[in-house]
Amino acid sequence: MTHATAEELEAGVDWVRASPREEGVVDMIVRRPGVDEREVLEEAELDLVEGVVGDGWSGRGSGRTADGSAHPGMQVTLMNSRVAELVARERRRWALAGDQLYVDLDLSAENLPAGTRLAVGSAELEVTEELHAGCAKFTARFGSAAIRFVNGPGGRELRLRGMYARVVVPGTVRRGDPIRRLG
Repeated sequence: MTHATAEELEAGVDWVRASPREEGVVDMIVRRPGVDEREVLEEAELDLVEGVVGDGWSGRGSGRTADGSAHPGMQVTLMNSRVAELVARERRRWALAGDQLYVDLDLSAENLPAGTRLAVGSAELEVTEELHAGCAKFTARFGSAAIRFVNGPGGRELRLRGMYARVVVPGTVRRGDPIRRLG
């Protein structure tokens, strides 16, 4: 698989910017039970403690916490599905990005500042302040143009790499469910 070029990625920015601002849709749900393991699901349970039930988030820990435990502000990861399409080029490769919810919704910091609540299925999420940035694995899977695209100044503003949220109301989310900004 050849990676998208910088020109191809930049050509898609207006399409990404056209993502719905108020209500979108959940296009894919992914659970990550272990390192580099991905399970594409039709539905998932979102839990106050575990995040996505069956995901390895809580057991992986974080270098961003004093004791190395899982970071509560990084419980659930969301990525704009239009960006996933641009960088992955094929839907079957979206899950390689490592996010859990792929949504057609404007994830920009302007549209969804930290503290914003989102209704997704019967659950509710709250956007956190944590920065979600691409890593070496993202670069290996999608190429150097993709990492520059998502982590550049414009990419960070639009949250092209995605964003973190935490579960504030537990519930079930299904592929095809609406995701709606509250308030």
